[in-house]
Amino acid sequence: MTPSARLSAAIEVLADIAERRRPAADALKDWGLAHRFAGSGDRAAIASLVYDGLRRRASAAWIMGQETPRAVLIGMLRLQRGLAAPTIASLFNGGRFAPEPLSAQEQERLANGSLDDAPPEIAGDAPDWVLPSLQGVFGGDLLPELRALGRRAPLDIRVNRLKLDRDEALSRLAHLAPELTPHAPMGLRIPLGEDGRGPALHIEPEFIEGLYEIQDEGSQLATLLSGARPGETIVDLCAGGGGKTLGLAALTRNKGRIIATDADPRRLAPIHERLRRSGAEAEIRTPRAGRARADVLTDLDGTVDRVLVDAPCTGTGTWRRNPDAKWRLRPGSLALRVSEQAQVLDRAAELVRPGGRIVYVTCSLLPEENDAAVAGLLKRQGERFAVVAADEVLAAGTPGLAPFVRLTQQGLQMSPALTGTDGFYVAALERRA
Repeated sequence: MTPSARLSAAIEVLADIAERRRPAADALKDWGLAHRFAGSGDRAAIASLVYDGLRRRASAAWIMGQETPRAVLIGMLRLQRGLAAPTIASLFNGGRFAPEPLSAQEQERLANGSLDDAPPEIAGDAPDWVLPSLQGVFGGDLLPELRALGRRAPLDIRVNRLKLDRDEALSRLAHLAPELTPHAPMGLRIPLGEDGRGPALHIEPEFIEGLYEIQDEGSQLATLLSGARPGETIVDLCAGGGGKTLGLAALTRNKGRIIATDADPRRLAPIHERLRRSGAEAEIRTPRAGRARADVLTDLDGTVDRVLVDAPCTGTGTWRRNPDAKWRLRPGSLALRVSEQAQVLDRAAELVRPGGRIVYVTCSLLPEENDAAVAGLLKRQGERFAVVAADEVLAAGTPGLAPFVRLTQQGLQMSPALTGTDGFYVAALERRA
């Protein structure tokens, strides 16, 4: 496919997303099934155009004066890809499979459209209803943080210290040209291609051998900030696919008792193979399917040293990776997540022993899911719990991280602009003896 034909395809996919209000991944998959002539390189390039268009949907529409998929893509090529107007015009040439030529109005907007007077939700490409909450977190850094959320996310891996150290991994993975992550001591960053995509890491021999896991540096840091120690009994209460479970096993050198579970048993499906590949040791407790799911942790109540709650959340901190998610987020979704967070925190409170800790983690930037959730638990539990000071949490994990996080009332917040990671929040609470 020519570059112009890929643009036509991307406009078609963006129109499908807008008309049917569906996730971008579903629309891209259906387009690929309906156009089997497109090779893997074509599909990757089209996906990159679509996701970049979604990243700059509001700002691109603003400078073009229209909200159509075509206008969004034209504006994105200027704002996100930095293409000059003549280059964009050469792609929109009206040739075979190419988009129609630029109109006089489109050429004028492309030349003179500006974000100088755009409100923050436009200049920062974010839903307007979340801005008051984000303003409370970022203050004067709101716009730089929103723009950082609109950039492509890096590709990070966590070296599996159960099998090798980071220096050995650098040598083994030299063909991928990895770099050290700025903060995580076992992290490596893999360069991306021009289309924003990285190599197929899951088929590398080193991945198959369990030498590394694909994991954002922020997620790696959240695991470190849990302060997990060898010999402890640790419950990963919302384990999902097991990324942090594997991190906990590596952190404790397989010298603790780690129990992983999740309210949705389907999410636990990948964890068994990941444990086998990595050599990590953990006990998996899978709830039975159905409405009446028996609690599989009652025998642990009041005995657990540390409970990691990687809570279900809106995922606002991962908008770099899922740009369509921000446009599909609704206030009702936030309310549902807040309710779920209260439930898992209350369950964690029953598991932890006196003197033990709950480590609460989200990949959200919204204080309703972060400080407010912690404050809610403190209110419901009376005097049973106390917040652990953020400097103590940092000292136990990565003390050099302190200048690169925002301290909040109850915990600490990572962010793309300040930390260079997804927007993870971490708070620790200790049960009073």
